[in-house]
Amino acid sequence: MTQRTIAVVAAGLGAPSSTRLLADRLAAGVADAATVRGLDGRTPVVEVRDVAHELTDRLLTGFATGTLAEALATVSGADGVVAVTPVFSASYNGLFKSFFDVLDEHALAGVPVLAAATGGSPRHSLALDHAVRPLFSYLGALLVPTGVYAASADWGSVEDGAALARRVERAAGELVDLVAARPARTVADPFAVTDFARLLGGQ
Repeated sequence: MTQRTIAVVAAGLGAPSSTRLLADRLAAGVADAATVRGLDGRTPVVEVRDVAHELTDRLLTGFATGTLAEALATVSGADGVVAVTPVFSASYNGLFKSFFDVLDEHALAGVPVLAAATGGSPRHSLALDHAVRPLFSYLGALLVPTGVYAASADWGSVEDGAALARRVERAAGELVDLVAARPARTVADPFAVTDFARLLGGQ
């Protein structure tokens, strides 16, 4: 099977959180959609909350270390990305924005991205179109047509839960279709050392 990596970024603040719950649902949906399409879909999850302190250090010093560096490398090298944020004050939260602020500005250029969000009320779903999508458009990402928003009610009733499941399935399928239509990404190792003799020889 052809292997593709679709990184899932979850920026919830609680543990557990509805944001992580939605991220896990989407990761499972992506894995299922990949299997149906004959792909080996890896879905590593980056929990931004776990690297919050390192993220602050990166913003202050300009250098990413440890777990944060690994998380950034995971997203930078992925064939596709699922990005999930809670909605605060009609927009993404600061943790979510900070993570993508420190990601290399060209890392998501042309990369399929599924935008998703959680919130207490259905009316906050507009944040996907007014805040989250413009962010990824600015970064040059290829946005999946269907965004996924989950309000508190989506976790509390069978009917709403079924509707959420359908949105997850549809969006995951769209993302995997975009990923499958593109060649696998090859990202150069920024720490790789090239032999000096080979440089002189033009190899």
